[in-house]
Amino acid sequence: MRLPRLFMICILLMGIFPTVAQGQTKDQQPNIILIVADDLGFGDLSINGSKQIKTPYIDALAKNGIRFTEGYVSAPVCSPSRAGLLTGVNQVEFGHDNNLGGNQPGFDPEYNGMPVSQTTIADRLKSLGYATGIIGKWHLGKLPQFHPLKRGFDEFWGYTGGGHDYFEALPNGKGYKEPLESNFKTPQAITYLTDDKGDECIDFIKRHRDNPFFLYAAFNAPHTPMQATEADLELYKHIADKKRRTYAAMVHRLDVNVGRIMETLKKEKLDKQTLVVFISDNGGPVTTNASNNAPYRGQKGILLEGGIHVPFIMSYPGLLEKNQTYKNPVSALDLAPTFVALAGGSQTIEADTFSGENLIPFLQGSKNATPEREFKWRFTISAAIREGDWKLIRLPDRLPQLYHLPTDVTEENDLALERLDITKALLKKLGDWDVQLPHPVFLEGPMWRKRQVSLYDYDYIMKQPE
Repeated sequence: MRLPRLFMICILLMGIFPTVAQGQTKDQQPNIILIVADDLGFGDLSINGSKQIKTPYIDALAKNGIRFTEGYVSAPVCSPSRAGLLTGVNQVEFGHDNNLGGNQPGFDPEYNGMPVSQTTIADRLKSLGYATGIIGKWHLGKLPQFHPLKRGFDEFWGYTGGGHDYFEALPNGKGYKEPLESNFKTPQAITYLTDDKGDECIDFIKRHRDNPFFLYAAFNAPHTPMQATEADLELYKHIADKKRRTYAAMVHRLDVNVGRIMETLKKEKLDKQTLVVFISDNGGPVTTNASNNAPYRGQKGILLEGGIHVPFIMSYPGLLEKNQTYKNPVSALDLAPTFVALAGGSQTIEADTFSGENLIPFLQGSKNATPEREFKWRFTISAAIREGDWKLIRLPDRLPQLYHLPTDVTEENDLALERLDITKALLKKLGDWDVQLPHPVFLEGPMWRKRQVSLYDYDYIMKQPE
């Protein structure tokens, strides 16, 4: 049996659990579930202020844990964001700073995926005795060497591409109609893909309930194609805009399946000893799926806050206090070192490997947050740096932009020329980092660069729709 909660509390009081001792027993290791939404707008959870979309189960997850109001991902699009998330290393430091698509002329297609030299969370947790599984979207390479079963995962049910149809998979289908695959069963016919993923997550939890497990629940909702069930569309029939109505229905169904996962943990008596993280891989692409990133400007594909500032929730009732709000900036890159520390991994070697930090000492108050902590991004034609309250964005067709985030959350008051001292200092730090980075190992198509620049000038709606 696992450790009773009272015994865990005693351990905490003794001060030996906050950083988790290396070599701890399986009964002390928490289960870990990483739930990733795809293209979810920051403002499209009711806990983040949505007036149209109700997300009671995701809200409950936050109330049962910690809501990070300043949570970031390491890239504004799917594949590089997931590469950083699953390694704990800023993906541009290993050449994965483009989105993954078709191979471009001059590049070796054998490198068209997350470099095999990188160690994943699944690799690390598997070595610590965890059962590891991914349900859903991979998008880190389709060639055999990049397959999730070769990247630390014991089980895979899903698809290796960047998206999928919600109602249909074809035996010889390509792209969004490609067949689902699994190494432990014959995939069933799709009913509605979000529900099917929920079913598989529940099954994984039940099958592995007696030993520590890591489940990467990689939902594709509410990524295109815009498809919802008739019953869910009926719930949002009051929304006049058809695309927005479909989007709301898709988010609703995602929320329902988060609730199903949490209810399964409760029924299996695993809720107290399971760390659950909910995050989106990037900001909502408002121009394609009708998402809303209020109160932030920008969207998927760019480094304004709307592209990288995401819903970010962590719950672990056996260790962390409930109903907390954490206001210091954190990154998806912090999750890998946090998971490894809780699982009993080395605290010294890993600290030199990860770009992020173990969050547990900050959340428990045993370590003070660094107020001037730096966060850096590079994505194709753009780069950015946040240090403390200041954020600088560098683009190819204009002067750098400088924003003071606490007083300008919408990033509309550019202070680059007024505060040249800060502009120069941040530009120098960003440039020093940039010139040390390796070349990208693959590129996305050149048509995306022009689109990304244009999205900085788009007129975004930064209020909640009624």
